[in-house]
Amino acid sequence: MPTIAKPDVRPANPRFSSGPCAKRPGWTARSLDNAFLGRSHRAKDGKARLKLAIDKTKAILGVPSDYRAAIVPASDTGAVEMALWSLLGARGVDMLAWESFGSGWVTDVVKHLKLKDARVLEAGYGHLPDLAAVDASRDVVFTANGTTSGVRIPDYDWIAADRRGLTIVDATSAAFAQPVDWRKVDVLTFSWQKVLGGEAAHGMLVLSPRAVERLETYTPPWPLPKVFRLTKKGKLEAGIFEGETINTPSMLAVEDWLDALAWSESIGGLKALHARADANAKVIFDWIAETPWIENLAKDPRTWSNTSVCLEIVDPAVAALSREGQAAFAKDMASRLEKEGAAYDIASYRDAPPGLRIWTGSTVETADLRALLPWLDWSFAIGRAHLASA
Repeated sequence: MPTIAKPDVRPANPRFSSGPCAKRPGWTARSLDNAFLGRSHRAKDGKARLKLAIDKTKAILGVPSDYRAAIVPASDTGAVEMALWSLLGARGVDMLAWESFGSGWVTDVVKHLKLKDARVLEAGYGHLPDLAAVDASRDVVFTANGTTSGVRIPDYDWIAADRRGLTIVDATSAAFAQPVDWRKVDVLTFSWQKVLGGEAAHGMLVLSPRAVERLETYTPPWPLPKVFRLTKKGKLEAGIFEGETINTPSMLAVEDWLDALAWSESIGGLKALHARADANAKVIFDWIAETPWIENLAKDPRTWSNTSVCLEIVDPAVAALSREGQAAFAKDMASRLEKEGAAYDIASYRDAPPGLRIWTGSTVETADLRALLPWLDWSFAIGRAHLASA
């Protein structure tokens, strides 16, 4: 087998994981020195810190003033489940799924909540369902950005402004990196561990006035666990949206989130965050256009994610392998890069088609992505040479 030269320059930060994601540039543990530790989170200063995290989040995201936001347990998963269990069942629901997380919400609604009037609109990896088929008289649940397929919704224009149903949006890999049309959103969820590289275990739940009205006028027919309860005696538990969390939060993680928000403000806020993610993704997109052995898993460029870029290896010799063989090839590529300290955690998600997945969100440096590209070519060449000699 011929010797294949390694690239000369490694990414300064090889963390391209799609969650938890890279910390903001310049982050150190000293950023957490002012964390409110060893005290009750219900103390005056503790609640003030939690309220500050909510207020800053709303301000940077441009959340309308009449919307409510809360810090909730169990990451984005907890936030989505809270919405599904508390709001669904009042009318029929359209469930959109085109990757593993959307499919997971379908399972919860159809097999666990057992809603009789649940319509599933599905598409395979790399594609979107027919958004025009969504019925505005029904609730709709969807992921704004398919983290495991790299397929995002192109916009919110397909959602009716005069809809009667609620829109429930899992935006965990879209928030802070992709525009949100708040007029079309009733529930939006995300976790701290995604676009701004916060610590895990906490999610955020944003509710429109229409969603609050549903909570206060509809009681689900199933029992709600304590961590899902957003109302008391038919009224919204307002304290939850003022920093009085349902269960004990990690104040260390809260401080880390505040640090990420402060960095976001320092670079120019939401516009700058969007621009960073767009510029990062373009590095990968331009490389795809010049590289014959790789393609974007997302088929329509209008739906290409600017955070979780999913790639499939289309080299004929690799494509001719069984699915297991393709998965092994991609895994070997990723392992080779990790051993070299060039890229961590870039194998595709376990349920997705075999390939690679590269996080290009706002906390990643463009220079690191440019440095990564020669390493991707190098690792592929090694694997391809192994195939040829087998």
